[in-house]
Amino acid sequence: MSPVVHNFLQLDAMPLAAGLLAAVLCGLLGNFLILRKLSLMGDAISHSVLPGLVAAFLITHSRSPGPMFIGAAAAGVVTVGLVELVRKIGRIETGAAMGVVFSLLFALGVLLIEQASIPGVDLDPDCVLYGELSTIFWFPPDTWGGFLSLDTLGRVPRQVVTLLVMAVLATGFVVVLFKELRLAAFDPALATAQGFHAGLMHFLLMLFVAAATVASFEAVGSILVIAMLICPAATARLLTDRLRPQIVVSVAIAAASAVLGYLGANALPAALGRSWSLNSAGGMTVAAGGLFLAAALFGPRHGVVGRWVRRRRLEGTVAMEDVLAALYRRGEGAAGAPTRAEVAALVGQRAARRGVRLAEATGLIQQGERVVLTEVGEVAARDLVRRHRLWESYLVTEAGVAPDHVHDTAERLEHLVVRPEGDSATDPHGRRIPSQADRT
Repeated sequence: MSPVVHNFLQLDAMPLAAGLLAAVLCGLLGNFLILRKLSLMGDAISHSVLPGLVAAFLITHSRSPGPMFIGAAAAGVVTVGLVELVRKIGRIETGAAMGVVFSLLFALGVLLIEQASIPGVDLDPDCVLYGELSTIFWFPPDTWGGFLSLDTLGRVPRQVVTLLVMAVLATGFVVVLFKELRLAAFDPALATAQGFHAGLMHFLLMLFVAAATVASFEAVGSILVIAMLICPAATARLLTDRLRPQIVVSVAIAAASAVLGYLGANALPAALGRSWSLNSAGGMTVAAGGLFLAAALFGPRHGVVGRWVRRRRLEGTVAMEDVLAALYRRGEGAAGAPTRAEVAALVGQRAARRGVRLAEATGLIQQGERVVLTEVGEVAARDLVRRHRLWESYLVTEAGVAPDHVHDTAERLEHLVVRPEGDSATDPHGRRIPSQADRT
């Protein structure tokens, strides 16, 4: 084994593994918090387990996983119950109730930490907030064959083992109860009607969130836990509308955030020639936020850029169709083919500029001194005018709209692919409706 690989395994492998497992664990469970519109519940439990941790610490004078897990789970259950109690008694929305409960419980936990100065026992607020990835250390074997020995496996840091066990349990929980969790997330009333106890699903989910929080606290701190409960799932929600792919994508985003954040926090200071260091958990949180920002901007369906592109395409299509319809109507009279300036007067300068350009690029019109429809353009324009006049007839005969009030509405509806049923020969204004036979 080369010295470079050995140093990486000794100094970086276990901290990176702890951050990766914590991110994947929280990212997996966060999907159901997002679906139930309980994103703040993850924040609330992440804060409110603090008094449970401190209480367990004060009672046992130990940070062993057993008492910490029990304290955090109890605090998580109390948080869920208090949120429901405050919501019902105060008649306020769930978000406000969660804000009240978690802020009070977190303040109580901080107060208890300040009073917990017991000789020989440490409980550092910075550890709770930022974690202690830098203290996770491992003595790997000098040869690859040594990885198979029980002694090597026994030296794996406790934080990594705890997070691995929690990740396996959480994955099993989601896989085994996926149908129940999905139904309870989308429609709790239907889940109860079909025999699934939605309240029990909610309780188990909150219990796992609390357990994931306490398993992650010591290694990565509450800031990363809060971020990973929300950011990966929210990012995946911007990329897909289906739950199964969303879960897979969220786990991948959580893993990428952990790796990119850890490597960036360790490599960036050296790349900038600085002597200071960056907190690894903070780097992972920033990476998760960066990936969310990228999805919010460039997501194919829900991203800002994607929506802008689709809107521009739609505006161009509408402008082009307005030009085609105007040319067809002009051709119905005796005025002949219009000039570019006359087209602008018919549909507006901006619509004419974009519409004529797109129609010419797609072979629907030809430009010279006059703007004329091609054979393909004639068919498309005739279909547009037919839809427009059918909509006018529908609005008058079926919706009871006055004939002099239907044109503007039909001008918007004509751009829809669907058309109303009807066999009228003329529209409410007496104009002929192009028939299907005209298309041939």
